[in-house]
Amino acid sequence: MEASSLGWFLNMAVSVGLSIAILVLVSLGLSVLFGMMGIINLAHGEFLMFGAFGTLAGVRGGLPLPVAMLVSTLAVAVFGWIVERALIRYLYGRLMDSMLATWGLSLIMSQGAVFVFGATTQGIATPGGSIYLGGYSVSAYSVVLILAALSLLAFVYAVFTRTKYGVMARAAVQRPQMASAVGIDPRRINSLTFMFGAALAGAAGALLAPMVGVMPTMGEAYIARAFMTVVVGGSGVLTGTAAASALLGGVENVVSYLFTPFLGQAALLVLAICLVRVLPTGISGRLRRKL
Repeated sequence: MEASSLGWFLNMAVSVGLSIAILVLVSLGLSVLFGMMGIINLAHGEFLMFGAFGTLAGVRGGLPLPVAMLVSTLAVAVFGWIVERALIRYLYGRLMDSMLATWGLSLIMSQGAVFVFGATTQGIATPGGSIYLGGYSVSAYSVVLILAALSLLAFVYAVFTRTKYGVMARAAVQRPQMASAVGIDPRRINSLTFMFGAALAGAAGALLAPMVGVMPTMGEAYIARAFMTVVVGGSGVLTGTAAASALLGGVENVVSYLFTPFLGQAALLVLAICLVRVLPTGISGRLRRKL
C-alpha cells in the first residue's frame, strides 16, 4: 500500500511538473520579447511550429534527435533575426502595427508549412520508454522536458544577468539614448534579443515535437496559454514566467486529473482572469513592489 501511494504521489508530481514545464517552454520566448522589448509577437506559435517541423525534417534526414533539435533551434533563431531586420525593427513603439504585422506573418508561416509539409499530422517517436513507479508508469521523456524547462530558465537567467550581452540588452531597451552614448548599438542588440526570443520558441517546438502531433496549426494550441502566462507573469522574464507557469499549470493539471481536461482548461482561464484583475501589473510587478 505504501509503495502504491508513493507511486501515485510521484506520478502526480511528474504530471504536474510536466504541465508547468510545457507552459515554461511555450511562454519563455514570448516573455523575453514582451518583457524586454515590449513586442507582442502574434507569430510566436508559428515560430514554435517551425521548430517542431525543423526537428521532424532533421530526424527524417538521418540526424540523431538531439542534433536535429539543436539544428532546428538555430535555424529558427536565424529566421527570427531575418524577421527582425526586415520587419520588426521598423515597428518598435507601434504596438498595434507590430501586432498586425506579426499576425500577417503568422498566416504566411502557417501556409508556408502547409505548402512544404502538407496539412496532415505527423510525428516523431517519443524516446526513452517508460519509468515505473509503484504500479504507475510515466514517460521518461516527461522527466526530460521538466529538466529541459529548468535548464532553459537557468540559461536565460545566466544570459541576462551574467553576460555582457545581457547588460547591453537591458540598457538598449530601458535607456536607448544613454546606451548609444556609451557605444552600444541598440538596433544590433535588439536584433540579437529578438533572435534569442525566436530561438527559445524554436527550442520549445523542438522539445515538444516527440510528444505531440506536428502540424502547421500546432502553434494555435499553445499561443493562448503562452499569452495568458506572460500577461499573468508580468514583465519579469524569469520570475513572472516561472511563477505564472507554476500557478496556471499546476491548477490546470490538478483540476484535469480530478475532473476532466475541459474543466482543467476552464480553471486555467478563470484563474488567469482573476489574477489579472487582482494583479494588473502581473506577479512580477507585485513582487517588485514588495521588494
